[in-house]
Amino acid sequence: MLISEALEGKFIRSFNSRREGIIQQADIRSDISTPEGCYAYAVKVRPQWNGEGYPKPDFWTTIYIGKDDE
Repeated sequence: MLISEALEGKFIRSFNSRREGIIQQADIRSDISTPEGCYAYAVKVRPQWNGEGYPKPDFWTTIYIGKDDE
């Protein structure tokens, strides 16, 4: 299974911007530098909606995934 496929459907919470939701899409980012053994992914997130007010639009954020050395 690809990492991008494994990320889809997972819950994510951004501590900096205080947004959260379910990952809809994940694309690897090769345009930024990462620490050795890490990958950066741009993820499209659908915010949780409790039925009150208007649904919030999807947003993009970057996450880092560490690689295990086994």
